[in-house]
Amino acid sequence: MSDSGNNAFWQTKRLEDMSPAEWESLCDGCGRCCLNKLEDWDTGEIYWTNVACRLLDDGSCRCRDYPNRQASVPDCVPLDAHAARTLSWLPPTCAYRLLGEGHDLYWWHHLVSGDPETVHEAGISVRGRTISEEGMEPEDLEDHLVDWPGENPMED
Repeated sequence: MSDSGNNAFWQTKRLEDMSPAEWESLCDGCGRCCLNKLEDWDTGEIYWTNVACRLLDDGSCRCRDYPNRQASVPDCVPLDAHAARTLSWLPPTCAYRLLGEGHDLYWWHHLVSGDPETVHEAGISVRGRTISEEGMEPEDLEDHLVDWPGENPMED
């Protein structure tokens, strides 16, 4: 188990100052950011769906082609420190968002627990909860609205 109380890098470094390896290690593997979302253009409100990007592996909750994801999926948004602080659709449990807002990581994050399975055991990940967007028309997304990706079960 990681000792987050003794100067863990995510507690001592700003997002902008992290190495590429540190940055990548922040991803908890929940897969929530890989779900299709709809935005109300009038209000800016985000509506979540259970429809996953065609590159998301529902079992591992990881991208099947991470190095080439933006070439394969033009809508895939690269995350950087600025995006982590400003994208309203990042899940409330997302490590990048949490740290960008000045919070610490939750107990189930693999950097804290030492186990990449705790994100799934805690019910945070999308494992087994998604359908693929392959073959789906964009207008069909409205038929797959769900609330859970935008909720933070740690605040219940």
